Amino acid sequence: MPGKRDYYEVLGVGRNATEEELKKAYRKLALKYHPDRNPGDKSAEDRFKEASEAYSILNDPEQRLQYDRFGHAAFGDGGAGFDFGAGFEDLFSDIFGDFFGAGRGRTRRRGRRGQDLRYDLEISFEEAAFGSEKTLRVPRLARCEACGGRGAERAAGIEACQSCRGTGQTTFQQGFFRIAKTCGTCNGQGTVVTEPCRSCGGSGAARTVRTLNVKIPAGVDTGARLVLRGEGESGEGGAPPGDLYVVIGVKEHPLFKRDGATVVCEVPLTFPQAALGAEIEVPTLEGKIKLKIPPGAQSGAIYRLRGKGLADPSGYARGDQLVRIAVETPRKLTARQRELLEEFARLSGNDGLSPASKGFFEKVKEMFG
Repeated sequence: MPGKRDYYEVLGVGRNATEEELKKAYRKLALKYHPDRNPGDKSAEDRFKEASEAYSILNDPEQRLQYDRFGHAAFGDGGAGFDFGAGFEDLFSDIFGDFFGAGRGRTRRRGRRGQDLRYDLEISFEEAAFGSEKTLRVPRLARCEACGGRGAERAAGIEACQSCRGTGQTTFQQGFFRIAKTCGTCNGQGTVVTEPCRSCGGSGAARTVRTLNVKIPAGVDTGARLVLRGEGESGEGGAPPGDLYVVIGVKEHPLFKRDGATVVCEVPLTFPQAALGAEIEVPTLEGKIKLKIPPGAQSGAIYRLRGKGLADPSGYARGDQLVRIAVETPRKLTARQRELLEEFARLSGNDGLSPASKGFFEKVKEMFG
């Protein structure tokens, strides 16, 4: 993704950095560039957001694996951008503690982040080889347009929760301790809907179908995941939406198999072609090319075509294509063909055995008598 720095470079750590090293590096940068410490400094704010985005990806084992394999391309076009959602806020509090006011007994009222979605996308072998752009139609819960996501017919239809008096928490005394828990009436929102929206029934979300374009990077394989930020289901109570995970499945090809970035193609060869040598046409991902087979080619022989394999999603050199020869034995012979083969066997001597066959059977005889 042009313009984006490598996440490891952003945090100043190696690619084999541990979870603790990532956390330590991020804490140092976040304390240095946090907007509260640099009011009005746009560059510091950008550095803070860049470090936060890098940490959120590399601290997630699955997303880190995808990033190590595909780089920024693993996350599509960047989706809806970096998500400072509820999960990240908890992480933020864990890192910074009381420095930014967390842990002081203040009630933080927030909705529930939207659920992540999975979309299984099957693509052709060629699309996986060269990359492509696909249009997806994703059914999901999105913000209700009728009420703007508030869940009420009008703004006056939302009132402070009477059970918790708008705090989102209820408290009770147990011995010397005062214990707080999430309010069961408003689910921690601090508000209740008294006039539910007729379109969404008060949920603030409605079932819809979202049309998205997603770029498939060249060289992807079955099981690869692309993450589209913010394209999951709508969050509750103003919370951010979830993410959409596009899981790739690559169809089998009638001619090609893959081994990483290497393409393997098995090509049949007649006995005369193998014995005398030949120039044959070989299929590749970019069309047919001519390949010279030397005389005496054996079944299973492999010939390498440099740079005719698959692209590497990490940006390394393109792989090769391997052409594996399979010498065909004729099943039906005419009388003349049989006559010529019998003559060939007589002329070959040693009962028609090749040097390799003769050596093999001599070793068998030595072992078993």
